[in-house]
Amino acid sequence: MKKNHTLIIILTGLMLSFGAGCAVKRDQQTVGSYIDDTAITAKVKGQFVESKLVAASSISVETLKGTVMLSGFAKNSEEKTRAGQIARDVAGVTDVKNEIAVRP
Repeated sequence: MKKNHTLIIILTGLMLSFGAGCAVKRDQQTVGSYIDDTAITAKVKGQFVESKLVAASSISVETLKGTVMLSGFAKNSEEKTRAGQIARDVAGVTDVKNEIAVRP
């Protein structure tokens, strides 16, 4: 009886450990692509800080699989356009979604 109980515990533990390893979803990023996206976000934000035409504190930057999403507020359409250009020029960026709203 004790052997059966021990065997059940061991098999349950193995099933749980193998099941947890297969829990990766289809759209989930790899660690490497997550690190690349984080580096892209940091580079874009750094370029915003260096630019005199873009208010870095008013624009949010998110990156997923090389696609940069810009959101927040710009003082005018020139600032919005420039932010998109800066993001496109960063190495590793595959696409830019510019959702920055221009304040009236």
